[in-house]
Amino acid sequence: MSAKILPIKIYPDKILRQKAAKINRLDKKIQRLILDMGKTMLAKEGAGLAAPQVGESIRLIVVNTKNGVLAMINPKITRRSWSKEPGEEGCLSLPDIIGQVKRSKKIKVIYYNEDNKQIKLSAAGLFARVIQHEVDHLNGVLFIDYLKKKGLPAKFREQTLR
Repeated sequence: MSAKILPIKIYPDKILRQKAAKINRLDKKIQRLILDMGKTMLAKEGAGLAAPQVGESIRLIVVNTKNGVLAMINPKITRRSWSKEPGEEGCLSLPDIIGQVKRSKKIKVIYYNEDNKQIKLSAAGLFARVIQHEVDHLNGVLFIDYLKKKGLPAKFREQTLR
């Protein structure tokens, strides 16, 4: 069973603004989705990918790490550092848009892995930024919501940002 590249949902697709549902069972469909999302993220040269971006409104993200694809099921950020730093962000669902976003330098996150084991993880720097960006997707938040309206391309300025 080889993984396949999935189509990416592009803003303003409505699924990108929905709050994703918690995953209650780790079944073959979820395992397959993890493989497909990993392959899609790597093929599109993404740092991370959230399930809503491939049309599944469930709480699942994959992150590109130096050790390979890390799948996080039902990730929950439990702590954010007070200290924040700006960084350049883009998004596969918002092609050709780059913006400076302030995010916490360090976070703590709890999630379930592919073996259904609960993992507690501390992350810093780019790794923390990617997790925050992808968890935002699970809550219907996009990185453009953090940008000043005047810095956005015209097609986004008319739309109400959070």
